Amino acid sequence: MADFGISAGQFVAVVWDNSSLVEALKDLVDKLQALTGDEGRVSVENINQLLQSAHKESSFDIILSGIIPGSTTLHSAEVLAEMARILRPGGCLFLKEPVETAVVNNSKVKTASKLCSALTLSGLVEVKELQRESLSPKEIQSVHEHLGYNSDSLLSVQITGRKPNFEVGSSSQLKLSTAKKSSGKPAVDPAAAKLWTLSANDMEDESVDLIDSDELLDPEDLKKPDPASLRVASCGEGKKRKACKNCTCGLAEELEKEKLRDQISSQPKSACGNCYLGDAFRCASCPYLGMPAFKPGEKVLLSDSNLNDV
Repeated sequence: MADFGISAGQFVAVVWDNSSLVEALKDLVDKLQALTGDEGRVSVENINQLLQSAHKESSFDIILSGIIPGSTTLHSAEVLAEMARILRPGGCLFLKEPVETAVVNNSKVKTASKLCSALTLSGLVEVKELQRESLSPKEIQSVHEHLGYNSDSLLSVQITGRKPNFEVGSSSQLKLSTAKKSSGKPAVDPAAAKLWTLSANDMEDESVDLIDSDELLDPEDLKKPDPASLRVASCGEGKKRKACKNCTCGLAEELEKEKLRDQISSQPKSACGNCYLGDAFRCASCPYLGMPAFKPGEKVLLSDSNLNDV
């Protein structure tokens, strides 16, 4: 009991499971009650009922789990989180659990390092391994009976962890300095400031040579550019010429003129030159036969049936 640091007036919880021996459990509780005295309290809780026990936060100074001789208790992440919740700030958890010495895939039994990591993730600090020993023949049989697990590389480890000196979800106001800080701007050398300062009086000084901006231009810069050179490289390229969207190089207007020329050239040409006067002046094979008279040069659309008949 001295290893657990239990003293008078403390609240202690003993967690057991079906593998725990009843006689050993009673003997442990009697010893704990003698240490805690009348002002303290010893509570006994089955690990399978711990999550439903509805203990208040910060209820116990020390929790002992799997410590009973012969126990082969396995601690899940939910159980460890609940133990951390019901521990008082600064309280300690002592647990004993069978572990694997080698990593086994999909194993319900953890390694010692994974068990320590599980305690850390539950919110405990100063997690460390206190003792490691081989399983007794009775404990090996208990693992097989209660856990349904067989392995020749099992050990029993005892691990402890402490709850931080604050409650989960607690907050504290930060002490921030309200004193005004200096601007932190470096001092400017007056000589350097004067060196880089240019005034209107300096422009009248004959020692200041000003550059004529026109002298910076070459004769090539003054030539009017060729419109073809302003056209985008991809504009009009390919098997089918097509102007870009929002074309500004003139290709769109050029293609529109070509389209109009094609439409005019596709119009049937009159052999007699009287087609526009009406049917009275048209030949028997005139494609405009049956259509009203129109002005010379006026665009007239012919239907496919008229063209096929011709």
